[in-house]
Amino acid sequence: MNKLKCPSFFKCRGKEKVTVSSENFHVGENDENQDRGNWSKKSDYLLSMVGYAVGLGNVWRFPYLTYNNGGGAFLIPYAIMLGLAGLPLFFLECSLGQFASLGPVSVWRILPMFQGVGITMVLISIFVTIYYNVIIAYSLYYLFASFRSELPWATCSPSWADENCSRSPIVILCNVSLTTSEIIQANKSWVDTNNLTCINGSQVYRPGQLPSEQYWNKVALQRSSGLEETGVIVWYLALCLLLAWLIVGAALFKGIKSSGKVVYFTALFPYVVLLILLIRGATLEGAGKGISYYIGSQSNFTKLREAEVWKDAATQIFYSLSVAWGGLVALSSYNKFNNNCYSDAIVVCLTNCLTSVFAGFAIFSILGHMAHISGKEVSQVVKEGFDLAFIAYPEALAQLPGGPFWSILFFFMLLTLGLDSQFASIETITTTIQDLFPKLMKKMRVPITLGCCLVLFLLGLVCVTQAGIYWVNLIDHFSAGWGILIAAILEIIGIIWIYGGNRFIEDIEMMIGAKRWIFWLWWRVCWFAVTPVLLTAIFIWSVVTFRRPTYGTIEYPDWGIAIGWCMILFCIIWIPIVAIMKIIQAKGNIFQRIASCCRSAPNWGPYLEQHRGERYKDMVDPKKEIDHEIPTVSGSGKPE
Repeated sequence: MNKLKCPSFFKCRGKEKVTVSSENFHVGENDENQDRGNWSKKSDYLLSMVGYAVGLGNVWRFPYLTYNNGGGAFLIPYAIMLGLAGLPLFFLECSLGQFASLGPVSVWRILPMFQGVGITMVLISIFVTIYYNVIIAYSLYYLFASFRSELPWATCSPSWADENCSRSPIVILCNVSLTTSEIIQANKSWVDTNNLTCINGSQVYRPGQLPSEQYWNKVALQRSSGLEETGVIVWYLALCLLLAWLIVGAALFKGIKSSGKVVYFTALFPYVVLLILLIRGATLEGAGKGISYYIGSQSNFTKLREAEVWKDAATQIFYSLSVAWGGLVALSSYNKFNNNCYSDAIVVCLTNCLTSVFAGFAIFSILGHMAHISGKEVSQVVKEGFDLAFIAYPEALAQLPGGPFWSILFFFMLLTLGLDSQFASIETITTTIQDLFPKLMKKMRVPITLGCCLVLFLLGLVCVTQAGIYWVNLIDHFSAGWGILIAAILEIIGIIWIYGGNRFIEDIEMMIGAKRWIFWLWWRVCWFAVTPVLLTAIFIWSVVTFRRPTYGTIEYPDWGIAIGWCMILFCIIWIPIVAIMKIIQAKGNIFQRIASCCRSAPNWGPYLEQHRGERYKDMVDPKKEIDHEIPTVSGSGKPE
């Protein structure tokens, strides 16, 4: 019986030579790699990387985590985790993509048995792009709603507000005097109906719902009672989602040649807005109190004794840098071979972390003002995630003079923050398609890119139904969690422990030049031991502390949780499947097959012959598709 043949999707597929013509707008005449193309300028790449790493989480999650974990004290574990976990993984992925000039799936020629890790990364990116563009659609809706003389959530409008809508606590009971000797406690509505007056100090209050909260739930989302009640598609959110995908498609229709220009605006504009909001916020009464809660005198260094604080710091660094999503490998694959990816990693990581800290000042200065005018403590108004972006912050902006102007700025900032992250995620998908089907992608980049956007738009329609926010929360909770951690752990184990950390360092030195041993000391310590141990600890912690997801007080049904687990399983199941199929493809007995798949493919190495040097002089043509055989290994460790 003939040995089973693996579909070409699972093979170490090479690039096919395509003649470059003047009609091929994806490749420039000055590009070093005429098959795939390169970034037009170094700044295009850096801004794309900054835009990918700096996202909504920097604005709506980091400030809350800092406040909740000891204020300024939280920056200590945050900086430590950047050095131990974030930066080592970031540098590793940037180096990997640049060295081979391949995307997150094909780059696993480095270790064929682990190619499923790359597929997992791409699948998770697909799930994330579906719901991430829905958040962009929310921002678009609020942006359009802000073009009014008065923000629609500034007051409790009778057309959508109910009796619970109020910025201040609502009196439900109070004592009234019926006669000089008779005092009773009565319902407030009964008191008002009978034109009586409450005795001072006898009122019983219940919290009211802010106008911005009711507007978010009743108008923007038309939110249903739970995941079980799908309701109808909210047509204006669907149109905003379509517009979001049209913007993404328009920015990417020429690949990195077009997106690399768009990010000059989408990556830089948020900093302008944050600076404007910070200056405005600093002039408001109560701003100092808000910043004090964020990172000032309210800092609590005793929090550093709690393991939860260190876990939050490691998790935030890991997710905010976008490692293990495939995007870093994809974007770096378009670099020229001798680009200094080391300095790039340092610049992007520091920019990302400093942006998070900077954003916190802008957020908390205005939240401090909101707390001041409402007579509450900052702790009572601070929120994270959707509650910050679409309830707390809009509420604060509505109470500022010129509220519509500040609201337009804020939601346009959210829009640009989301878009450049989305650009990189879609580029991850199209880069994977290009690696697998290079000739097709050369001829049909525009229809394929737009086709991807159309399919993802249709898949996202469930997220703009009346139950849409529950789906967004569910996908985020499951797909963007454990799967990424598993991929990251296997990535570093495969490259450093199996392929060989020292060998990988030699690969990097081929690009950036030889370095002294002391230069690599820190990276060796992190790659070989500290980083994988930290990632494993985060993974175990997240499994042990797993809780069923909720949205506010709404719990998810069992079938919803089952769908969440299926999403994770669908993403990670390719890791063992591809490993098994690679072993089946190989020749020899079972041990020889496993050993073969744990060696680099013969076509692994620098994409262009001019960069291969002595170490990769016997490299098989990377454009040639190969099956796995038992190669003999030369003294350099390279299969012959």
